[in-house]
Amino acid sequence: MKHWARSIQVALVFIGTVVGAGFASGREVLQFFTRFGYWGPYLIIVSTFFFVWIGAKVMLLSAKLNARSYEDLNKHLFGDYAGRWVSHAMLVVLLGVNAVMLAGAGSVFSEHLNLSYQTGLIVTMFACFLLLRKGMNAILTINTIVVPLMIFFTLFLLFETLRNPLSDQWFRAPNEQSPWAAWLSPFLYAAFNLSMSQAVLVPLGSAIGDALVLRKGAWMGGIGIGALLLAGHFALASRMPGIDQFDIPMGGIARELGAWLHWVYVFLIFMEIFTTLVADIYGLTLQLHERTKVSPWMLTAALLLLCFLAGQFGFGTLLSALYPMFGLLSLGWLFLIGRDRALPLPPPGPPSPDPSGPPPKLRA
Repeated sequence: MKHWARSIQVALVFIGTVVGAGFASGREVLQFFTRFGYWGPYLIIVSTFFFVWIGAKVMLLSAKLNARSYEDLNKHLFGDYAGRWVSHAMLVVLLGVNAVMLAGAGSVFSEHLNLSYQTGLIVTMFACFLLLRKGMNAILTINTIVVPLMIFFTLFLLFETLRNPLSDQWFRAPNEQSPWAAWLSPFLYAAFNLSMSQAVLVPLGSAIGDALVLRKGAWMGGIGIGALLLAGHFALASRMPGIDQFDIPMGGIARELGAWLHWVYVFLIFMEIFTTLVADIYGLTLQLHERTKVSPWMLTAALLLLCFLAGQFGFGTLLSALYPMFGLLSLGWLFLIGRDRALPLPPPGPPSPDPSGPPPKLRA
């Protein structure tokens, strides 16, 4: 039972890391799947396969290498020299992704809470900075609470969608995009999200260290991500093309269900954005601290300030421009980790440390 409990915890962190601003808002699902009409579910199945397979390999390799950060994994995949430059590029990409996360939080405040966009950015930055003082344990705890709630409400939206007379529109919607663009989309989506998830999956795999726990967690997490993608796709496709006008389209769907459910779901969207921002900033801070030895809290503050400045471009603009480009850059990484065969066996020694124990601290 302890193995299963820890595997579920790993799965929830995996889901919470991927389900960020683009996913929880629905904008990412529209960009990579729903706009391809009836092909959307088949593209999601392809992505789910990669989440299970590559997610497990990232965590298992990290456990075997005892990797302290994603640079250690990249050096194993690309060699010392190239791996260092790949990690430099990933720092820039991760910073762009975190800017999108922060911009998504600002859009939630402006589009659904009747507060200014800048207020959303500042409040989220401050809360992120405070939570990051607690380290990996805080990330595990917050995902254990938020992810099950997001799964429940996403399934509830799917149930409400199935009662809609247009619920089968996903099956009839034509694909007006290029077939090449459609079938490249799941590879881009999986490559981008998995390479960005390294910031959390690498230290998580090293901290857990138990191959059986990590494999189970990867299976449950990958399938969970696929199920959420399908649920979000069906809900959005039944309301196309009108739903495309929202920066936070899932929030627009929740608004149809009444004020109370709308507020609850918008809060959950914000929390999913927030958890991914916290996890990614944590990973970036570890990486930069290993390189520079600068105080972690100063690095965290500097990263959040850079994200704030980039967030001035707006959520929709950043996501549409950056995510497909980052996906293309991540395809080489996906290929190399997919062909790597150096996987560890279940450790025969004493049990691995409990992740609920004393976490690594991001303190000066």
